[in-house]
Amino acid sequence: MALMRVAKAAELPAGTIREFQVEGKAIALANVAGKFYAINNTCLHRGGPLGQGVLEGNEVTCPWHGWQYDVTTGKLTQNAAAGVDCYRLEVHGEDIFVEIG
Repeated sequence: MALMRVAKAAELPAGTIREFQVEGKAIALANVAGKFYAINNTCLHRGGPLGQGVLEGNEVTCPWHGWQYDVTTGKLTQNAAAGVDCYRLEVHGEDIFVEIG
């Protein structure tokens, strides 16, 4: 599948996470110390929006019920056997591209 432009790097300062729509899918795009990661935006617990959560280091906390995910792997920090999808991304110049597949 092709890479889709999602955002400009300047829209996502270090230490932040935001939600975006790509090809009809909601993704959460995070900036961890200048490196970008893309995961599925929907929490496994009750469908909370991870992109609206709080990002501390590489861990995002779902704003609805506090489930925590490692944005670098998509895995639950409480149970690494479960997690959300991670998406490949590339940064070209100031643009962030994500592959949803």
